[in-house]
Amino acid sequence: MSGHLAIGDRDALLVVDVQNDFCPGGALAVPRGNEVVPLINRLAECFAHVVLTQDWHPAGHQSFASSHPGRKPYETIDVAYGPADPMAGPLRAGNAGRRIVPGVANSPCGTCAAQGLSPRDRFYSAFYENDRRTRTGLAGYLRQRGLRRIFVAGLAFDFCVRYSAEDAHREGLDVVVIEDACRSIDVDGSMAATRAGPGGAGRPLHIARRRRPDRLQLVTSPRR
Repeated sequence: MSGHLAIGDRDALLVVDVQNDFCPGGALAVPRGNEVVPLINRLAECFAHVVLTQDWHPAGHQSFASSHPGRKPYETIDVAYGPADPMAGPLRAGNAGRRIVPGVANSPCGTCAAQGLSPRDRFYSAFYENDRRTRTGLAGYLRQRGLRRIFVAGLAFDFCVRYSAEDAHREGLDVVVIEDACRSIDVDGSMAATRAGPGGAGRPLHIARRRRPDRLQLVTSPRR
């Protein structure tokens, strides 16, 4: 199935973790991650609401493989709330690497939501801690403004973008992932799994590509 998706006044663009650490030269660089910046900026011009998320982990955070002796990045481990796959590191709150890349969605309507503040819980999602119960407050922010559909772009497609999109579905939001405004890490087939996996809470997850900045081409059937 394919179709066009027009952007409306009550839609929001969610820009996930476009930070110095996740771009080339950063502590956990996503290949070609810097390429999303001009694409996101063109998209942001078409949205009345833009939200930027910021991965913000304190020292010793459980997200880092270095906090689990003998474990490798993205190797599944068991923690108190279930299985987890810690990232490479070190990533540290307060460092220049944690900052949003200069000039990303530089708009007066932009809002920034930090995630990963608790040292106990790993965050890939902008909506929940990894215990799958503790909310970050982002869903409430969107609801208070009457926003029911989000378009997601950023880094990385197969981790933070994926989990944020699926958790947005859990919160009852309609979600469109703009794949060509994302870049992937692609660990052990994670990119293909993102395209094929469930949308969350039984709701379809749409993946789109830009046809022009204010109109998106839906290029896949809803994932069910």
